[in-house]
Amino acid sequence: VNLTTLNKVLLEPTSKLQFTYSVNWKPSEIKFADRFDKYLDPNFFQHRIHWFSIFNSFMMVIFLVGLVSMILMRTLRKDYARYSKDDELDDLERDLGDEYGWKQIHGDIFRSATYPGLFSAIIGSGCHLTAVVFAVVVLAIAGDLYEERGSMLSTCLVAYVVASPVNGYVSGALYSRMGGVAWIRQMLLTAGLIPTAVCTNVFLINFVAIYYHASRAIPFLSMVSVASICIFVILPLTLVGTVLGRNLSGKQSNPCRVNAVPRPIPEKRWFMEPLMIIILGGILPFGSIFIEMYFVFTSFWAYKIYYVYGFMLLVFMILIVVTMCVTVVAIYFLLNSEDYRWQWTSFFAAASTSFYIYLYAFYYF
Repeated sequence: VNLTTLNKVLLEPTSKLQFTYSVNWKPSEIKFADRFDKYLDPNFFQHRIHWFSIFNSFMMVIFLVGLVSMILMRTLRKDYARYSKDDELDDLERDLGDEYGWKQIHGDIFRSATYPGLFSAIIGSGCHLTAVVFAVVVLAIAGDLYEERGSMLSTCLVAYVVASPVNGYVSGALYSRMGGVAWIRQMLLTAGLIPTAVCTNVFLINFVAIYYHASRAIPFLSMVSVASICIFVILPLTLVGTVLGRNLSGKQSNPCRVNAVPRPIPEKRWFMEPLMIIILGGILPFGSIFIEMYFVFTSFWAYKIYYVYGFMLLVFMILIVVTMCVTVVAIYFLLNSEDYRWQWTSFFAAASTSFYIYLYAFYYF
C-alpha cells in the first residue's frame, strides 16, 4: 500500500474523500488449483509429532483390542458354552447354581434403563452425529471445503439433515426394545434434542452480535430458515426413521428372562463404583486424541487453516475403537461386581472424554 500526501483535503463534517488505488499484475507459475496453498502451514500440521501421535494411538488400539479379545475369549467363552448346554435345568436350579460375579445378575442385565426415552434419544443422537462427522470429514478430504468461507458449515447442516433417519431408526428401535410405549414423545425428544441445544446457544450469541452490529452476525431470516429446516425437514425424516426402527428392529430378543424383582446390589470397593468408572473411562480415549486436539485448537485460536482431514478421519476411527474397547472393559468390571446398572454407566464412561477435552481447551487457551 502506497500512501501519498498529494491533493490534501480539509476535513470537515460535510467533506467527501476520494480514495484511489492501482494494481500491477505479475505472472506466476502457481497453478490455479494450488492458489490456496500459500495460506496453509504444512511445516506445522505435517510435523513429525503428528505422525508419532497417530502411531501411538494405533498401538493403544492394538493393546485395547487384545485386552478385550482376551476377556471375551478366555473368560466368557466357557460361560457362554455352559449356558447353551443349560436348557435342561429349570429356573430354580439355574438360579441356585454355582455362579459368581456377573453370572449372578443374568436375570437383571436386560432390565430397561432408567429414563428410557431420554436414554434412547441420546444414543440415537450419538449415532446421528457419528454419521454426520464421518460424512463431513470424507467430503472435506475429497472436496477441499476449507477453501471457501461457510462451505464447511453448509456441508455440516446438509449432512445433519440427510442423516436424520439414522437418529430416528436407532432411538426408535432401542426405545421399543426397552418396552417404551410413548414413542411419539420419544421421537419429538430425539428430533429436537441437539437442534434445540445448539440453536438456543447460537441464537442467543447471535442476538448479542446483532445488538452490537457485528459484521459476523447471522441475519434474522437465516435463523428463521434454520428453524424451519428443523421443523419441516428434520422432524419428518426422524419420524420416518423411528417408524422403520420400531417395525424392523424393535422386537425384544433377550437371551434370558428378566427377573420381576430387581436384585439387591451388594457393596463393592470404591474404585468399582459407577462414578469412578465414569471418571476413569475417558482418560484413554482422550489420550489417543489429545495431540490432534492441539492442532484443532491451534486452527481455532492461532488463525491457522486446518486442512489435514485425512489425519482427522484416522484419529476419529481410532477414537471410536478405543472408546468401544474401554467401555467393554469398564462394563465387564461393573457387571463382575454384580452391579447391573450398565446402560447409563456405559454411556457416561465414554462421554467423559468430552469432559477432558473441555478441560484441555481451558488449558490450551
